Amino acid sequence: MTGASAGPQSLVSSKELELWFEFGSNYSYLSVMRIEGLAARAGVRLLWRPFLLGPIFKSFGWESSPFVLQAAKGAYVWKDMERQCRKYNLEWARPTTFPRRALLPMRIALLGASQPWIGEFCRQVMLLNFVEDRDIDNVESASEILVALGLPAQEIIREAEAEPNKLRLREQTLRAADRGVFGAPTFFVQGEMFWGNDRLEDAIALAAAD
Repeated sequence: MTGASAGPQSLVSSKELELWFEFGSNYSYLSVMRIEGLAARAGVRLLWRPFLLGPIFKSFGWESSPFVLQAAKGAYVWKDMERQCRKYNLEWARPTTFPRRALLPMRIALLGASQPWIGEFCRQVMLLNFVEDRDIDNVESASEILVALGLPAQEIIREAEAEPNKLRLREQTLRAADRGVFGAPTFFVQGEMFWGNDRLEDAIALAAAD
């Protein structure tokens, strides 16, 4: 019924933008909240690519986010998030748990990556994490969002938690690593990589120019 995004993800045509993101990533929050509208206005098709940052970080020998491991960087980032949210007129509350585990919503996002509800689902998960400061990795939170979107929550969660979809998320994360992804958000346009929320507009401009 829902299904994961179809087709080889390397075969991306012109005027398409890939968004590789993670719900635990604060800078992904800034992009997820803005990207759908920006892409639509530019006439660019958006491809949602959820993946897990944890295995990427572990491949670098990191047990957590660099914003946690490096105190000075972490202090800078939280001030920067306040500035960026003012700039984009986004609500913001520093999460009391960071980075938050997000395995279930990431599995749901992968399952629904090509569905019309994916953008709003992702925005609502981000709002729970970075505005309401709530746990996002549980059935209750996921069900709350899906039901509010008028979707069959139990069916979607059951399919998201099934082994084939779990495997797809692991494979998606390996694919991210193979393509050189080292953080989130990351954007690809015709194979060209852009890293960080501050490169979102550059990525869209390139996709729109194709």
